[in-house]
Amino acid sequence: MPNMTIKRIGILSVAKISAITGAGLGLVIGLIYGLILMTVGAALMSQNEGAAGAGFGIIGGLAVIVIVPIFYGIIGFIFGALYALIYNIASGFVGGIELQLESADAGYNTPPPPIAPESWNPVNQYQAPGQRQY
Repeated sequence: MPNMTIKRIGILSVAKISAITGAGLGLVIGLIYGLILMTVGAALMSQNEGAAGAGFGIIGGLAVIVIVPIFYGIIGFIFGALYALIYNIASGFVGGIELQLESADAGYNTPPPPIAPESWNPVNQYQAPGQRQY
């Protein structure tokens, strides 16, 4: 089990992953808040302004569903890049994060050795007892 240390991480790669993760989280949050805003907003606006007011509630809910993931993605990108930059600076002082790695195939038996070509005969291998050899 070799020990490895992460000395530096790619700032742009962490920022991209953080942006995608943030946008995914923003989509979930945006869907929840958007649906709440569409139902509650449309009900409240229709009481005050009639059918035209209900449209504003629905449009507002759809806007939240679109805007929140974009906002979370941008914020995720910025803070991911900032985190990677600070990590790279800090790892220069303290040496990075140590990982203990284990092989994925640990615990599996090794395969048997291959059969020598001279001892393997495919015709005789599948021959039923009492049949003639070719």
